[in-house]
Amino acid sequence: MKQILSIIPIIILIILTTFTKNSTKKLDKEIFDIKENLRLLSKKYELVLLDYNYLSSPSRLLEYQKNFFENELKPIDIKNIYKIAFKDKEILTNGLIDKYLINNEKKK
Repeated sequence: MKQILSIIPIIILIILTTFTKNSTKKLDKEIFDIKENLRLLSKKYELVLLDYNYLSSPSRLLEYQKNFFENELKPIDIKNIYKIAFKDKEILTNGLIDKYLINNEKKK
């Protein structure tokens, strides 16, 4: 009887250890997968950021203008840019800069 009573706690401890170990393995795998995804996404982000900075730098834009558009591009005032929307056969226009200024003032 003493042997059975001494074996039962050992078996329970072995089972609990097994469950703990398995759950830890699953968590480690999930953490590894998330870190790998994060690493890949950060590399993509760096490439996209580099591409954006390279392509949209003022010197590059001026170079593109000279190479491809020559005299077709003209500078305009940002206040003269409007958003056009169609609603029930009506044309609605909204100034982009006005909307931007109003939204920024609300945030402050």
